[in-house]
Amino acid sequence: MALFVALDTVAKYMSQSFPVLQIVWARYFFHILILGFMLAPRLPRMLRTQRLGLQVVRSIFLLGATGFFFSAISFMPLASASAIMFVSPLLVTALSMPLLGEKVGPHRWASVVVGFIGAIVIIRPGSEAMDPAALLALGAACSYSLYQITTRRLAGVDAPLTTLAYSASVGALVSSLGVPLVWVTPGLADWAGLVMLGVLGGIGHFTLIKSFENAPAATVTPFGYTSLIWATLFGFAVFGDLPDSWTVVGALIIAASGLYIVHRERVRRRQAAA
Repeated sequence: MALFVALDTVAKYMSQSFPVLQIVWARYFFHILILGFMLAPRLPRMLRTQRLGLQVVRSIFLLGATGFFFSAISFMPLASASAIMFVSPLLVTALSMPLLGEKVGPHRWASVVVGFIGAIVIIRPGSEAMDPAALLALGAACSYSLYQITTRRLAGVDAPLTTLAYSASVGALVSSLGVPLVWVTPGLADWAGLVMLGVLGGIGHFTLIKSFENAPAATVTPFGYTSLIWATLFGFAVFGDLPDSWTVVGALIIAASGLYIVHRERVRRRQAAA
């Protein structure tokens, strides 16, 4: 989570001088270069998939989430945007019934409703304090939830490294098609920042995959909420931003509802096992 927030921090800093599309391109282009360098002998085998269409769709959802989120943080504090992204696990729960055929009980539905109340507290629609950029962060959460849904559909079909390779390669290819239209020539220091986006993204995804390989998802998932702590620390250290009291309250509501959903998942699995 610290690596991903560091990536977002670099992206927010670079957005002061470069178009968001160019930053998104750098995040994926250098990610795939690093992946190719590290795993070159295995890359042809990694690109073999049984569900090519689903891999591409999943990668497009991740690209959309990245674009929305980088656009949001170019206008608003890291911690505020990160708090709104917490809505994503709630959307996954809500969408898992129609899209995955999973049963969602009343406890988890109640948690989803409470979580959305937390999002409303942060966004405050209709009030003068509402930041329109919050809608971009909400768009990122929606795209990311669909990305997670398609990831579940691929579970047990393709290896995790295959999924990682498609995420990076599709993102790099699609963003490369549009980046010439907005290209701003970077200086030497700027190139270092753009390369850092790919480095942080690549290492971050690798550590995430390893964590899920070595521990149950129900154990790993709650650590996602530490991103708000990292976003607050990085945001204050680099940009002097601190979340307002409404953002803190809303984030706590969303985090509590998300953690309760994780708890209910554990209970459901224990009951199924019994």
